[in-house]
Amino acid sequence: MDLNFIDRTLRTSGIVSIVILIFGSFYYGFNPSLSVFTGIIWGMVNLYFLSLLIRATLRPEGADKMSALVLLFIKIPLLYFTGYLMVTSPFFNPLLLLAGFSVVLVVIVLKAAGRALLGLDQTKAEKGQGSVSSA
Repeated sequence: MDLNFIDRTLRTSGIVSIVILIFGSFYYGFNPSLSVFTGIIWGMVNLYFLSLLIRATLRPEGADKMSALVLLFIKIPLLYFTGYLMVTSPFFNPLLLLAGFSVVLVVIVLKAAGRALLGLDQTKAEKGQGSVSSA
């Protein structure tokens, strides 16, 4: 998988969140679908900062310590404090927030499974080899 996998996952999760907000508002009401939507957005922001943190620390030329520390201090206190406020808020349903947060993980699994089934990550040499029994 290439480095754009996270970007494609975030884009797909954003589309899924908008669809859930629109159709969920119609079928289940605005507050429950807003809880799921907010959980998805929180999961997307978490994944985005995690990918930035990993890209800042795992580099061939060495870790960029200053940007890694800045990202770490943005991600952990700000993001998780916001998550705490959302979970303890009477406006959001904590189970629906958790379900929304899990949607990003489901999108990752489905995108990876789709790429594996379609063979999108194989090189040309791997595609032309065939099976071992045919040799």
